[in-house]
Amino acid sequence: MQTTLKASYTNHYRRGLIRLLDVLEFRSSNHTHRPVIEALALVARYANAGNTSYYPLGETVPVHKAMGGDWAEVVHRADKRGRRRVVRMVYEVVAFQALRDQLKCKEIWVVGADRWRNPDEDLPQDFEARREENYRELRKPLDAAVFVDELREQMTAELTLLNDTMPKLSWLDISERKSGAIRLTAAEAQPEPRNLRRVKAEVQRRWGIVPLVDMLKEAVLRTGCLDAVTSVSGGGSLSPEVLAERLLLVIYAYGTNTGIKAVASGGHGHTEDELRYVRRRYLSAESARAIAVQIANATFAARSAELWGQGSTAVASDSTHVRAYDQNLFTEWHSRYGGRGVLIYWHVEKKSLAIHSQLINCTASEVAAMIEGAMRHGTTMDVEANYTDSHGQSEMGFGVTRLLNFDLLPRIKRINKVKLYRPVAGEPDAYPQLTPALTRPIRWELITQQYDQMIKYATAIRTRTASTEAILRRFTRNASHPTYAAMLEVGRAQKTIFVARYLRLRDLQREIEEGLNVMESSNGANSVIAYGKGGEIASNRRDEQEMFVLCLRILQSALVYVNTLMLQDILGEPEWADLLTPADRRGLTPLFWSHVRPYGEVNLDMGARLDLAAASVPGPRSPADTDDQQLAGRP
Repeated sequence: MQTTLKASYTNHYRRGLIRLLDVLEFRSSNHTHRPVIEALALVARYANAGNTSYYPLGETVPVHKAMGGDWAEVVHRADKRGRRRVVRMVYEVVAFQALRDQLKCKEIWVVGADRWRNPDEDLPQDFEARREENYRELRKPLDAAVFVDELREQMTAELTLLNDTMPKLSWLDISERKSGAIRLTAAEAQPEPRNLRRVKAEVQRRWGIVPLVDMLKEAVLRTGCLDAVTSVSGGGSLSPEVLAERLLLVIYAYGTNTGIKAVASGGHGHTEDELRYVRRRYLSAESARAIAVQIANATFAARSAELWGQGSTAVASDSTHVRAYDQNLFTEWHSRYGGRGVLIYWHVEKKSLAIHSQLINCTASEVAAMIEGAMRHGTTMDVEANYTDSHGQSEMGFGVTRLLNFDLLPRIKRINKVKLYRPVAGEPDAYPQLTPALTRPIRWELITQQYDQMIKYATAIRTRTASTEAILRRFTRNASHPTYAAMLEVGRAQKTIFVARYLRLRDLQREIEEGLNVMESSNGANSVIAYGKGGEIASNRRDEQEMFVLCLRILQSALVYVNTLMLQDILGEPEWADLLTPADRRGLTPLFWSHVRPYGEVNLDMGARLDLAAASVPGPRSPADTDDQQLAGRP
């Protein structure tokens, strides 16, 4: 592998990488990584040295960590006279690998850059002047001892509860075993909703098969979400009616992934050039995001508390892999999904409404995307908890979410391997039932020392002085930052609190599972809506890809909004409301599409509206009649 890498570098990659050294200036604020900067200077100095295999004998060759390990035997070689020399091409490969690793955690940064700039510039410059305000916004005490005491008390309480209730928990066993100390039995299946098919059949009977473009139109007309769209060039000659029609068609073209050319051939009287003009001049990423947010807020406002319950404060988040053309610079291979493409990271609340979406690279941090969506969704929803799978959580994620005041509630895949940290040292017999799963105590003194710096980083995320991913890039395994170690300790304490609760409470296990099932259902809806081009992104432009993601979110939000009104029309009638059992109400969702037609010719008639008033429907049939007709095979 080393031989192949050296050959690829020498014959191809070197030509471009060497030129970058003339254009980019690398620096480091940490003296530990100074040898890497000196190594790059040495590489640049001998960039045009021809085919010489070794550095001259009198040359000082900086030694850094990347030269050790498997590379140690390859970097140095004996020449014809038996002298130990440094192989120039191998040294260059190792130097660039060291640069890559340190750039990832921003131990080395680039002068004049934005994303890769000096990490000190990512922090709020006025933090000291606004210290009390920053602590108050995060709802954190000014005294580090108070924060530590609160966290330690919660750890102690949760571990004590788990230890005391262990004998009564039939689904949990903790003992010494090679496969992991924790053995958790899956929760038993809950009662299946039996009447929701009747409700969905009634939706289709009353409104028929509804074209997806008509659902988008109905949501737009009822919410007035297009009022926020203004020309990016400051003015325009189109009438509001014509602009609304063309914006609808453009959103539909992007969201279904069929493209403007295909949609322009429909029966609506707007040409391809006219639609492309509206896309360029009026529909920006900011305006598309505002449309999605307004539809989401309208859905929250329209919901009946009697039917849907009180407003939720929890969201589920997950990534969806979307194939993209290989010529795109942002297309990357994803080892888990096994293909090339990009990721869309979604945040969906418990009633199936998408409140945030992001386009990220396959190698981007899902933990950072989870935090970004929970903090910056822009809707009226107050997010207090986030369900995620194993890829959206980490010890660092637990630490950051603790400081940002929302709960990280993951479904951990290898929970049998999870270790519980001790709250205090010197008490080896404190939790006898949990001993096989326990590990070392939390280093509270480290948290106390770095408390102010952790609050500074949390404030940077809250105030968006830099992207969440850029800030969390400092906190990786390659980093030697002291705040990183302290943040890990906070994360380990918070993860211990969560795991102890998760193992003890069956209801919490079901809650997380239900939230993630909503996320999977949302992914299924997206695959139906974005059917064009086989679900593959054809554009190589980043802004076009982002527009596809935002318009897909708009279409799904419109579907949920209209379905919510349809279900409330039906279930507002006593004979239908009395039909629902507790299992039906638990499984009731506005995210279904058996009555929706996303395909076919696009015909847009702004005068035709969906009748969403139950009282105006002539002679509604009873649930029993509907069920009888289903059994008889009649439409």
